[in-house]
Amino acid sequence: MDNENKKDIEDYAGRIQQLVHHFQSNIHDHLDEDYIKSTKWSDKLADNVAQFVGSWRFINIFILFLAAWVILNTLAFTKVIHFDEPPFILLNLLLSFLAGFQAPIIMMSQNRQSAKDKQEAIIDFAINYKAEQEIDDMQGHLHRLEADFAEFRNEVKEELAEIKKLLQGK
Repeated sequence: MDNENKKDIEDYAGRIQQLVHHFQSNIHDHLDEDYIKSTKWSDKLADNVAQFVGSWRFINIFILFLAAWVILNTLAFTKVIHFDEPPFILLNLLLSFLAGFQAPIIMMSQNRQSAKDKQEAIIDFAINYKAEQEIDDMQGHLHRLEADFAEFRNEVKEELAEIKKLLQGK
């Protein structure tokens, strides 16, 4: 295969890749638009809470909060401020409330993300299926070209054999 044909094939493959990428980005943009339109404010709030609670920022703030709570309620020089002495019953109550509200909010967000992921998976499957059909079609063309080339090669061999016989007969 010469360089020109290789370059044509590479250009064609590049164009196909660009089309697939453009198609996927358009679909994802439409999915995001549908998600924004169909999402209630409470669902957006749940998503934002889940995003914040699942971040290092929240963990760091929470560690600082717990450390401050323990320090304020245990050290001798802060005797005036003690409002929850060990075993920190009020802190346990607050943590229980936090867990009780946080878990369902995170689950709501995860359920919504799961539904969105399912939609994206269906679209990805459709794109992959279409690409597979295109590949099968191209392979079929390639096999037909190979068969035609094999037939042509056999015809050339036969004609060469006839030419050799004619040349030997002279």
